[in-house]
Amino acid sequence: MTDCPLCRPDKETALWSDTRCRVILVDDPDYAGFCRVIWQQHVKEMTDLTETDRGHFMAVVFAVEQALRESMHPDKINLASLGNQVPHLHWHVIPRFADDAHFPDPVWAMRKRDHRMIRTDRILLAEQLKRRLGELRQRKTGR
Repeated sequence: MTDCPLCRPDKETALWSDTRCRVILVDDPDYAGFCRVIWQQHVKEMTDLTETDRGHFMAVVFAVEQALRESMHPDKINLASLGNQVPHLHWHVIPRFADDAHFPDPVWAMRKRDHRMIRTDRILLAEQLKRRLGELRQRKTGR
């Protein structure tokens, strides 16, 4: 698939990567901390991965969730793997707050309230998440 936007990253804020997957901070004004964990190769379904690769991928998703919880203290974390428009494995990891624009509904639902004033410095948040992800992965791998 040559036109896949996840195969050809453009202007991503990369937080962490290895040979199998990468973590990016999504530029969404409603959702500071919205991250995407993307499998590096074009793969359509989780069951197309080996068991080892699935385990690695999910370990990274869970590390992102943990880093977001520790950095932002959200009311909830949403994990979603949809891929209907882009059939390339990726997970959305979205910190949710009771006063966000869509809560308690999904971020893709109709807006329930006006845009919440996000008081998060994006550069500082990216640096915090990079550091936390590095620490979490280092702790898990022992390196």
